[in-house]
Amino acid sequence: MILVKPSFEILNCLDGFGADDPFEIIEIAGRTCYKSELKKGDWEETKRFVSNLIKRGHESVIEHFSVTVKFIVDRGVSHELVRHRLCSFSQESTRYCNYSGGVTFVIPPWVNIEPGEYESINTYTAYVGDLKLADAAWFEQMYKAEKCYQMMLKTFGWTPQQARSVLPNSLKTEIVMTANLREWRHVLKLRTSQAAHPQMREIMVPLLVEFRKLIPVVFDDLA
Repeated sequence: MILVKPSFEILNCLDGFGADDPFEIIEIAGRTCYKSELKKGDWEETKRFVSNLIKRGHESVIEHFSVTVKFIVDRGVSHELVRHRLCSFSQESTRYCNYSGGVTFVIPPWVNIEPGEYESINTYTAYVGDLKLADAAWFEQMYKAEKCYQMMLKTFGWTPQQARSVLPNSLKTEIVMTANLREWRHVLKLRTSQAAHPQMREIMVPLLVEFRKLIPVVFDDLA
């Protein structure tokens, strides 16, 4: 018989205190479940162990490590992101951010317009002349939305939270998203599939590629 007092050990925290390798955290969690021996420093054994956990569907252990990503997307994409309720979000506020100096829009992948700053009506009309009709129509609506927003602020005295009502889904937003690795697997499975919105795939497919580089094994099986 063994008698012990309760205790704790902080495995991961700020400033590099504790384990800072996601695989070390995952391995500790997984081996705790099976009461198997932890083999610190044996990277190949760690990869095999974590890979086997995922293959068996024992993904709860990868919830112990989180990753934070900052996205720059349009409001339409951000509305889809925040539906992932197990994640944490911090997003640019259209209530408090004042875009009187200029509004930024995100170019959809199906619109063939070069990124850049288009300040005057002269550059605007000259550029539209070289575009396809649909691209030009999108360009024109963004231009009009910016001018209307600025007019509401400067001419009619509306507040930013009132004037935002004229801004479209293509408005640029910045959003910080934090999730554990299991939830990231879920998000990336959904948002990189062929059925996902093209703008979501535009940002999520490259993110999955980066995750595979930074956190191998955990994301290797995702298409």
